[in-house]
Amino acid sequence: MTNRRAVRELLNAVIPIAAVDVRGWVRTRRDAKEFSFIELNDGSCLKSLQCVVAADCAGFEAIRLATTGAAVRLEGDLVASTGKGQRWELKASSLEIIGTCPDDYPLQKKRHSDEFLRTIAHLRSRTNKYGAMARLRSRLAWKIHEFFQSRGFHYIHTPIITGADCEGAGDMFRVTTLPLEHVPQRDGKVDFDADFFGKEAHLTVSGQLAVETYCMGLGRVYTFGPTFRAENSNTSRHMAEFWMIEPEFAFADLADDMQLAEDMVKALLDFVCEECADDLDVFTNFVDPTLRARLDAVRRAQFARVSYTEAIAILAASGMAFEYAPTWGADLQSEHEHYLTEHHFGGPVFVHDWPRDIKAFYMRQNDDGRTVAAMDLLIPKVGELVGGSQREERLERLGERLGEMGLDAADYWWYLDTRRYGTAPHAGFGLGFERFLMFATGVTNIRDVIPFPRTPKHLEF
Repeated sequence: MTNRRAVRELLNAVIPIAAVDVRGWVRTRRDAKEFSFIELNDGSCLKSLQCVVAADCAGFEAIRLATTGAAVRLEGDLVASTGKGQRWELKASSLEIIGTCPDDYPLQKKRHSDEFLRTIAHLRSRTNKYGAMARLRSRLAWKIHEFFQSRGFHYIHTPIITGADCEGAGDMFRVTTLPLEHVPQRDGKVDFDADFFGKEAHLTVSGQLAVETYCMGLGRVYTFGPTFRAENSNTSRHMAEFWMIEPEFAFADLADDMQLAEDMVKALLDFVCEECADDLDVFTNFVDPTLRARLDAVRRAQFARVSYTEAIAILAASGMAFEYAPTWGADLQSEHEHYLTEHHFGGPVFVHDWPRDIKAFYMRQNDDGRTVAAMDLLIPKVGELVGGSQREERLERLGERLGEMGLDAADYWWYLDTRRYGTAPHAGFGLGFERFLMFATGVTNIRDVIPFPRTPKHLEF
């Protein structure tokens, strides 16, 4: 009787193992006169297991079908390898072809461009680079949950379909059951009374407002799920569907918020560098040779803190000929972020207390009447990685701010209720999971850090 084992388990074995059953896909096959070498990968790790299939192996007559990409089952003994580069190899006693792979398999070559692989996103997990990315993404998702759960945060599933616009900036996908060939009208406008929810509905751009309501009951909460923006952008940093990590915690201020964000970023980097080393090496070796050094520098750094007003003064006094002059009241440009992180501070920096007119309605207004208690975490070579704030907990001030921004308070009655009944100071932030993966791997196009990218005019299936 054989033991079903994963390739990762076999490569990490400490002693030989008899009667092994291993299944996976053929990466390469090399033939000699009386035996063949199969490099077998099952997706459990980056490395493949070398399998020696001799002529006396049961099923050897089908060896010609064990082509690159074919799915096979091998049984045999795990023994010490006599070859270089691997500790163990499988001495096969039987071979079974589970799924053949014809000659038109598009991954015959070892190297393909990212542009080509985006056209076959359904197959690219079989390459070293995208297999490594998928494993990193999976492991980091687990670590995010572990980070918050170990600190007493509760995971809240916030709605994907919503009637509220968190940012108040539009660019939302509409959800409707109305017949598009004949949309019902009333007084020259769409009659949403006839729609499924009886009102206008959208895909969410953020789970923040919803998770805040549970913050006021459970104290420490977070949401981690898909969000959507209908922004017609074709840059390497934007997608229509992406994942956000959004914690909220009560009885906390902006300083607490920044510290939590710093702790989280460092914990995730420690994990990926120490627990995912083999997969991370793919990106160091083939994407960015400076990656390890950059990640280690951020892990060791004490993240600086500077107010937006101080940051503008630093930029103005730098003597740099910026394309966009640093002006109080305007957002920071990428060139400003790079100067602050790479030249002035030489590391990560939180820029806090931003002008109120360029920030969202829910951010707590400072006593100066000009700024809000908001923060952005800027990282060298990357720019903004985290954005957050202390939330406006005062009912009257929040209502006034909604009116100033042209938002109907009636649409946010439930949100205002959290300030009406037992309001408390609280804070939170958002981290785009894909943006973090770009930072952690050195990959420069956001389409290459998510399994199935959704961008304008691109919907593969």
